[in-house]
Amino acid sequence: MQRFRNTRNRRFLGTPVRAFAVQLHATGYSLIETKQILQYLGVGRSHQAVWQWVHRLADSGHNPPEATPKRVAVDETAVKINGEWSWLYAAIDIETKLILDVELFGRHGTDPAAAFLHRLSEKHDLSDTVFLVDGYGYQTALSRLGLSGRLDYVERNLIEKWFHTLKVRVDRFHNSWVGSHGSVREWFIQFVQYYNFQRPHQALDGRTPVEEVTN
Repeated sequence: MQRFRNTRNRRFLGTPVRAFAVQLHATGYSLIETKQILQYLGVGRSHQAVWQWVHRLADSGHNPPEATPKRVAVDETAVKINGEWSWLYAAIDIETKLILDVELFGRHGTDPAAAFLHRLSEKHDLSDTVFLVDGYGYQTALSRLGLSGRLDYVERNLIEKWFHTLKVRVDRFHNSWVGSHGSVREWFIQFVQYYNFQRPHQALDGRTPVEEVTN
């Protein structure tokens, strides 16, 4: 039995186990739970080691590919960090389901929306993009940046569905985040990586958003 466990341990110590651990954490498992699952598979690592894997792989360049979306839904949702409210802004390509970017702000309104959209325009080609929004504050922000948008309460529901998917993961172990603003932001980025690169999407015939964009 010990020999078998040692063999399994060697097989899991490479990059695949690290990616597996990051995926477990992104889908809602705590560091301790992730460590326990790895132990069940014969990989003995501390939750500190798993934490290092998570942050090392998060910094390894898994950014979404540059896109030229035609229609993008953008919105924000409230999250509580150390007992205080912050707002997570996100944008999703309606056709490919690719999350184009996320960012945390200490407040919400026209100015944060404009800052988020400006950041988005630096990462993607938005010259032919129409933004689907739910409030005139976004339209003001779009006008500032010379971007096109319209009020939409149907197709833009896709971003609401994504926020729901995100919060299903978050609510499993974070009723209120405790930690630095930066660490919470990193977790959201890790979840976006999981959603874009690894999570099959039924509406895309089982492909991931990144596969839809690159193929």
